[in-house]
Amino acid sequence: MKQTIRQFAEEILPDVLAIRHDIHAHPEVGMDTVRTAGVVAAELEKLGIPYRMVGNNGVIADIKGEKGDSGKIVMLRADMDALCTEERTDLPFKSTYEGKMHACGHDIHTSTLLGTARILQSIRNELNGSVRLIFQPAEEIGIGARYMCEHGAMDGVGMAFAMHVEPLAPSHTLNVRRGSDWAAVDHFWITIKGTGAHGATPQDGCDATIAAASIALNLQTMVSRECDPMKPLVVTIGSMHSGHAFNIISQEAVLEGTCRSFDRDVYDMIPQAMERVAKHTAEALKCTAEVRIDRVCKPLINNDTAYDVLKGAADKVLLKPEDWRESKMAMIGEDFSEYGEYAPIVFGHLGCDGGYPLHSSYVNFKEEAMVTGMTVEVQFVLDALDHLNSK
Repeated sequence: MKQTIRQFAEEILPDVLAIRHDIHAHPEVGMDTVRTAGVVAAELEKLGIPYRMVGNNGVIADIKGEKGDSGKIVMLRADMDALCTEERTDLPFKSTYEGKMHACGHDIHTSTLLGTARILQSIRNELNGSVRLIFQPAEEIGIGARYMCEHGAMDGVGMAFAMHVEPLAPSHTLNVRRGSDWAAVDHFWITIKGTGAHGATPQDGCDATIAAASIALNLQTMVSRECDPMKPLVVTIGSMHSGHAFNIISQEAVLEGTCRSFDRDVYDMIPQAMERVAKHTAEALKCTAEVRIDRVCKPLINNDTAYDVLKGAADKVLLKPEDWRESKMAMIGEDFSEYGEYAPIVFGHLGCDGGYPLHSSYVNFKEEAMVTGMTVEVQFVLDALDHLNSK
């Protein structure tokens, strides 16, 4: 390649920005990413990259290298969905859809990966192996990665990488940590049933409100008494509803909340511990409790080998050594963890100095960071294929 990867990325940036602006102006949420997937498919067709649609809302593409006959595959992922948030920026390409905004930067992820695809397609004669490009819906609700995997997204993949924009970090930095990065997310509901009675004669009933309050308190012993103190767990009750009148003993209450954890053993412990605490607490107060847990996403744990490959790639292409930074663990969830069930994964946070945090109605990501994003993704592919082929 006559020019450096960064020079190539800078050259194509205007075209990549045009894609980003179009996607940003037309945000789609959840599994409803049909238009965005269509934009991706159209761009892949222009580039001559074979792809297949997953339903009408996801895209899987493969760039086959022409150097050697390696069957190794490296995967790169971009999520495409937006948030139900009203945009309050003054960008000329701001959202045209009321109540929807790319406040988490998935428009940048998608357009950056399309730019990376353009570079990789142009240097496919230097690739000894293939690149799998995954454009997935529904990351924000934690079901998109599983959906793509069920449709063969990880078949044959030997290593995978994804980036997420970080608006509170300086542009062009890459923030990564070895091991646990972002948390597992559980969404739970506990339904408590008792016996209603007049508020003046509580002895005639079994108070679901008291049972619910006791369960809410006792669940915290999962943190203080069931977990190794060095392995964090958060148990949050975000909603509690009970009763319908001021003078009636409630016969039903519902608690709704979330658990966040980093360690796989803690993650595996949560369902049985929650069920035991809830049911036995309710029983002690002559009520019953039913627990339902939606395991939204697993802990995001960066594989040591994939981390080392990314670090080596970043050392070659970042603008300066201090642009590689160790990221902080966060109780935020990310369904990229699902791909880790199939191959070694690593997740990086691309600094883009957006002025406001993720999910803010005012966040404005600095687009020049996308050059670094494309550069790192391309170099990771080159180095990951070298690693896989050396085994």
